[in-house]
Amino acid sequence: MTAKFAEYIVDRPHRLAMPIGIYAGLEITGATVRQAITNVDAQAKAALALHEKLDTAVLLTGMDLSVEAEAFGSQIRISDNEVPTVINRLVKSPEEIKALPIPKVGSGRTPVYLEAARRLADVGRKQGVPVLGGMIGPFSLAGRLFGVSEALELSATDPQTLVALLEKVTPFLIDYALAFRQAGAAGVIMAEPAAGLLSPRGLGNFSAPYVKHIVDAVQTVDFSIVLHNCGAKLVHLPKVLESGAEIYHFGAPMDLSAALKAVNGKVILGGNLDPTAVFYSGTPETVRAQATALLDAAQPYSKFFMSSGCDLPPGTPVENIQAFLATVSAYSNH
Repeated sequence: MTAKFAEYIVDRPHRLAMPIGIYAGLEITGATVRQAITNVDAQAKAALALHEKLDTAVLLTGMDLSVEAEAFGSQIRISDNEVPTVINRLVKSPEEIKALPIPKVGSGRTPVYLEAARRLADVGRKQGVPVLGGMIGPFSLAGRLFGVSEALELSATDPQTLVALLEKVTPFLIDYALAFRQAGAAGVIMAEPAAGLLSPRGLGNFSAPYVKHIVDAVQTVDFSIVLHNCGAKLVHLPKVLESGAEIYHFGAPMDLSAALKAVNGKVILGGNLDPTAVFYSGTPETVRAQATALLDAAQPYSKFFMSSGCDLPPGTPVENIQAFLATVSAYSNH
């Protein structure tokens, strides 16, 4: 059974363009990153300002991969102009993992993102525009709690301890995704970037099965998991697909032409213009050139949507996003 958001992508008269990220909206509203990640009014206004200026086809909550770790108790560094980051390791041993309590949804800043989704969904229903929440994936959350390099080492030296941590974080992520569904979102973009640092076998053991648990628990005809991995390469693709999502979103390392050929229309793929090199540091001219090249490569495939390969950094020029959207629109109409 095809989910409604998947149908929204594929059944459109023109190819969907979905740049990831709302921080560029802060250039319009004048709010800071700190305000956007801690205050629902600032976040919703930034998302809506960007939507109203650019007539975007999807409404997004903020992408903040520190929220879930903070709910577990991690320390977070927050600033006015940069995305928040996790500082220090929360757990360092099997004993600490065993004692780690699973938080309730509503802990930390999770209500900011859920309420933003609810407010955006109210707008989206009136306009026929779907809303996607943002959340982290299981291996990436484990890496933020235990340390990314340490989690990668565990995958080789002590897989049982890593499994114990993954079994702690996955139930919370299921509940968080369900809360986005309850808030009226059409789905979530689940960011699993750290899994791209694993070997294909490691990804198949320590990411895909746990993502699949989440997919099986929350994905319905009315709610989609868009699995994002900005580190995955073509060699990872078969194991990534074991996650069971209907929609996948990749970053610049993925050879999308080869990936589209490999999946042969069985799932929907999206991506993968570099958010920094193309959108943040580029010009409207270079954005148009890069977007056109990707459109040419993807031309034979209907189950593909155009996107930035990851979250657009704060300070991304709005005119570059405009150039991207205009290029996709013009290409679809020629």
